[in-house]
Amino acid sequence: MNMPSKTSVQVQKIRAIGLTVTSCDRSVDFYTQALGFKLVSDITVEGQDYSDLQGITEAKIRIVTLQLGDELIELMEYFNIKGKPIPKDSQSNDIWFQHFAIVVSDMDRAYAQVCSFPIEPISVAPQTILSDNETSGGVRAFKFKDPDGHDLELIWFPTDKGQDKWHQDTNRLFLGIDHSAMSTTGYAYAVSNTEENIYFYRDLLGMQVDSRNLNWRATQTSLDNLPGATVRITSLRPAQGGLGIELLDYLVPGKGRPIPSDWKSCDIAHMQIELVVNDIEQVVEILRQNGVQFISPGIVQFTNSSLPYKQGCLVKDPDGHTILLIDY
Repeated sequence: MNMPSKTSVQVQKIRAIGLTVTSCDRSVDFYTQALGFKLVSDITVEGQDYSDLQGITEAKIRIVTLQLGDELIELMEYFNIKGKPIPKDSQSNDIWFQHFAIVVSDMDRAYAQVCSFPIEPISVAPQTILSDNETSGGVRAFKFKDPDGHDLELIWFPTDKGQDKWHQDTNRLFLGIDHSAMSTTGYAYAVSNTEENIYFYRDLLGMQVDSRNLNWRATQTSLDNLPGATVRITSLRPAQGGLGIELLDYLVPGKGRPIPSDWKSCDIAHMQIELVVNDIEQVVEILRQNGVQFISPGIVQFTNSSLPYKQGCLVKDPDGHTILLIDY
C-alpha cells in the first residue's frame, strides 16, 4: 500500500448520511413525526452524471434532505428501479449492518415516543452501560429499525460523556446525530478487520481516532439482541469534529455475513456516508494507488445546480460500505 502524507489528505466533515428508501413520503412522515427531523429540501435528479456517480443505469432519484440539530440525512427513492429489501434476518454483527445514533435529552420520553410508531425493536429495552466501562459508563441506548428496516439507535449521554453540545440547555427531545456506525469483518457499522478500516479512514482519508472501547456483558447482549455480544468499538472523527464514524468489531458471536457483491445503490440496505474532502482529485488518486474499489468511474461533475456540491465520487471501504466523497 502507498502511505499518503499525514497532512495532505483530510476529511473536513461528514456532511450527511444517505439511505435508500422504498418511499420518501413514508420515510419523511416517520423521521419528522417520530424523531423530530425537519424538511430541508426535496429534489429529483436524473441524467448521466448521477447515474455514473451511483453506478446505476438511467437512474432517476428523489432525494429528500432532513435535518436534526446540526446534522443531515438524505432519503433516496429510486423511481424507475425496485431495489432488493433488507434481509429480514439481519443482525448487528452482519457486515452490512449500519446505524446512526440519534441523541436524546430524555431516554424514557424518547423511547415511549418511537414505540408509538411502527418500529421493530432490536434491543429488549433501553440499556444502561455499566459504570466500570470508563468510556461509555452511564450511557443509555436503544436500537430499533425504521419502517424500511434501517437500523437506528437512540442514545443519551450523562454529563461526563459525549460532546459538549449534547449538554447545552434545550427543550428539544431529539437533539441531533452523534455518529454513524458500521460492523467490520472492525455512521456505526460492523467491520471484519478493525486495523484495515483504521488504515482506510485514518491513514488514507485523514480522520482522527477519537476513542477505543470494549462493550460486553448482559447490557450489550440486550442492546444488540445477540447472545454474549462482545464488541470492540473504534470511534473516528473528521478534522472539524462533529458527526463521527464508529467501527464495530464483533468478537462474540464473531463476524457475521459479508455484504453481497451484487448489492447496489438502489437496494434498500444501501447507506452512504458523505465526506467533504479538501482535495478530491488528490484523495481519488491516493485511493486508486491503494486498490480501493470504486463505484463511480472517477470524479463526477454535476450539472444539476440544485445539488449542494459540485463534484463527487462513490467508493467502497475495505468491507464494502459506501462512501461518497464530495467537494464544493
